[in-house]
Amino acid sequence: MRLLDSRPASAGSLVPPPIRLDDLIAATGGHLLGATDVTSFRSGAVDSRRATPGSCFFALRGEQTDGHRFVPEALAAGATVAVVEGPLRAPSPAVAIVQVPDSLRALQDLAAWWRSESSVRVVGITGSTGKTIAKEIVADVLGRTLAVLRNEGNLNSETGLPLTLLRLEPHHDVAVLEMSMYTLNEIARLAEIARPEVGVVLAVHPTHLERAGSIERIAQAKAELAAALPADGLAVLNADDDRVAAMRDVTRAMVRTFGLGQAADVRATDVEPMGLRGTAFTLRAPWAERRMLSATPGRHLVPHALAAIAVAERFAVPLDEVEAALAVGSRAAHRMAVVEAGSGATIVDDAYNASPVSVAAALRFLAETPIPAGRRRLAVLGDMLELGPDEERRHREVGELAARTVSGLVAVGPRARWIAEAAQAAGLRRVGTADDALDAVAMVERTLAPSVGDLVLVKASRGIGLERLVDALSDRGSASPGAPSAIGQARC
Repeated sequence: MRLLDSRPASAGSLVPPPIRLDDLIAATGGHLLGATDVTSFRSGAVDSRRATPGSCFFALRGEQTDGHRFVPEALAAGATVAVVEGPLRAPSPAVAIVQVPDSLRALQDLAAWWRSESSVRVVGITGSTGKTIAKEIVADVLGRTLAVLRNEGNLNSETGLPLTLLRLEPHHDVAVLEMSMYTLNEIARLAEIARPEVGVVLAVHPTHLERAGSIERIAQAKAELAAALPADGLAVLNADDDRVAAMRDVTRAMVRTFGLGQAADVRATDVEPMGLRGTAFTLRAPWAERRMLSATPGRHLVPHALAAIAVAERFAVPLDEVEAALAVGSRAAHRMAVVEAGSGATIVDDAYNASPVSVAAALRFLAETPIPAGRRRLAVLGDMLELGPDEERRHREVGELAARTVSGLVAVGPRARWIAEAAQAAGLRRVGTADDALDAVAMVERTLAPSVGDLVLVKASRGIGLERLVDALSDRGSASPGAPSAIGQARC
């Protein structure tokens, strides 16, 4: 199907390019309800609070609410097009209402068409943990020489990725897209929309097991990215994860592996943790050997840097530029972010999400980070959600590790009480519990009393909302949650 050509924005424009209303209708199979003066729109939104003047609002039926309830709010915010599943009268000719059988499918189909009109090269990134920071590292490295589009935050889902693609402009050379899933066929659909040339698979861990069912199904779902790559593409796979390394058997693409082990094509040796300054390592790759520094804190993020190096080689980014990007470091909100507390303590804000593997990695980072004499390593750890029938055991294992790592602990949430109990049983004396993030503020002040020189790790699953604790401790305040049109969650 060949659609009408949408007029591109000028190269480097800060305004999203216009998309013709006729192209939206053709791409989605929708039909216009009533007469309208609208001929085009710019960008899309599924949250009425994010609708902007001249945008298109897609009314989705979410897990907790129905976006159709928020169409009036989106139009009041300036949206000029609404995509809906049922009859709806436009308030005036200045608004276009397009009815489709499935609003989510319409968003995806429009994004797939918009991407097909572009010559942009796409890098897809998935994995059970670390997707967002890996996306930032890859995008920052490629951005040294190329014009890069990336997902904002964690817009990595069946809605977030299409919305990102609708921001694609003619001047973009490459799109670096994080891809998430809850179960099978979701990454396959994202790959169908985005058509990646390069796919990076970071790891397969037991996260969101209540939805996925088993770690084998998670591996199968993650492998959908490798399977979707073209024969002239590149699969960048973690050689240190057996389930990921096995994905070479499902891809037609050339395979480049990364990791710390001898089997990796792109590997790191002589790894030297430098605390909050990052991690130094020696790169050993078929095309180069060099001592490098990744200024993104955490030994466990060195493999992410290696994956970025492998991708950069594919895109002919000079190694000097790669080294410079890594030396600056990459940042993502609430992911190993270093924040100064009002008390003078240093917070390691890793509050966005948590799994047993990622919490253990963060605690190891805490243990190996130097602190001034007489100061303390502290932790605020919350529930790790959707772990399935083994959730108690996995929380208790974290508690035992915390007892060997920190001088004080506050556990937040009902499941985190298992962490607290195990830490106390292992000999940790300074332990407190809190029901939620807001209660945790007082408990942290009372039980831990962090002060100048102390290092405080804050980590939990997204649903616990420990970013509010970080905001309170750093005197940044906390924004009102508002009323979204469809509520998203952290995904695998």
